Amino acid sequence: MIKQYDVIVIGAGSVGNPTAYFLSEAGLKVLVIDELASSGQGQNKAAIGGVRATHSDPAKIQICLQSLEIFSGWMKKTGTNIGWKKGGYCFPVYRKKEEKILKSILPIQKKYGLKIDWVDTDKIKNVVPGINEKGLIGGTFSPNDGQVSPLLISESFTNEAMELGAEFRYCESVIGILKEGKKGSLTVKGVKTAKGEYKADAVVNAAGAHASMICKMTGLDIPVNPDSHEAGITAPIKPFLDPLVVDIRPGAEGKTANFYFGQNSEGQIIFCYTPIKIFPGENRQSTSEFMPIMAKRMVDLIPRFKNLTIRRLWRGLYPMTPDGVAVVGKPSSVEGLYLGIGMCGQGFMMGPGVGLNLANLITKGKPALEKKVFDLLSPDRDFYSGKKEALK
Repeated sequence: MIKQYDVIVIGAGSVGNPTAYFLSEAGLKVLVIDELASSGQGQNKAAIGGVRATHSDPAKIQICLQSLEIFSGWMKKTGTNIGWKKGGYCFPVYRKKEEKILKSILPIQKKYGLKIDWVDTDKIKNVVPGINEKGLIGGTFSPNDGQVSPLLISESFTNEAMELGAEFRYCESVIGILKEGKKGSLTVKGVKTAKGEYKADAVVNAAGAHASMICKMTGLDIPVNPDSHEAGITAPIKPFLDPLVVDIRPGAEGKTANFYFGQNSEGQIIFCYTPIKIFPGENRQSTSEFMPIMAKRMVDLIPRFKNLTIRRLWRGLYPMTPDGVAVVGKPSSVEGLYLGIGMCGQGFMMGPGVGLNLANLITKGKPALEKKVFDLLSPDRDFYSGKKEALK
């Protein structure tokens, strides 16, 4: 006997779990399927936990503002500690080039609701104690951004969704989409796995790095290609740093586009950089070059970091789109299919907002965002005509 659900979510990660939660909260019968052994074991656990609305794309700004509202209110709503820390995001600036970039996007950031300002050197030194003062000319600061534990929130979204009736099936890969009709006018009717078939009138593709494969099962060619990024975490030290810090200067070593770090609610410094030359594919082995490069950049910016003890390094995947913007919504050529994919390394911070909008789209026929803003993430857009977001 084939079991019937209202919605099937493919992927129990940064997007899939909150989507399942909000759908269940709306009273729908939800099934979540994941190929791994438990929730959040894909890219979710590789996130560094930063949550910011400091983007240059209107849809990203507003979706992340929704995520921030969800994260910051989670303890009050559920009674569960998810390691939420409201410390803001700080972008210190040492060169006119970066000053121009950051100031140029302030108007759109403010227009779409982000609380952010250009601040002077004294403010930067206050929010980032011990920062290298040589050449510092100011920067931007957004006080309402913050950090969350990826492991705690994944577990909490799962538990809360299950309390509301959602069913989770692990170690089960989707090998086919049940559908009717022909290419260009398909209607999704459920999914097929190696263990059985499950029916539903709505299927959400939140499959992360494997999202394109799921799309192709319905005849859609949505370009989502993963590349890998490395991160690390230290032993805990006495809390001193409130914001996450992002230095968008390219590194002097010629291999890093930017780097960022913060101190989490447990006192650990967590850090990452963006390589200039990407590492395409799904190889998640640590590299020998990461820590020497990272250590130099961190100590140059904050000299007191020279005595930190490194506890662990890892790599995670960024499911990338050609234009650097996520794919969220309902493709016009496939009825009953919804996408929350191609998060470009920002799935953790966008996940709750994306989940809220997908749930609204499925249950109410419209997103939680204003439609013209939400449509910037449309699956029907030309992925090769736009420019990548200025602020990654």
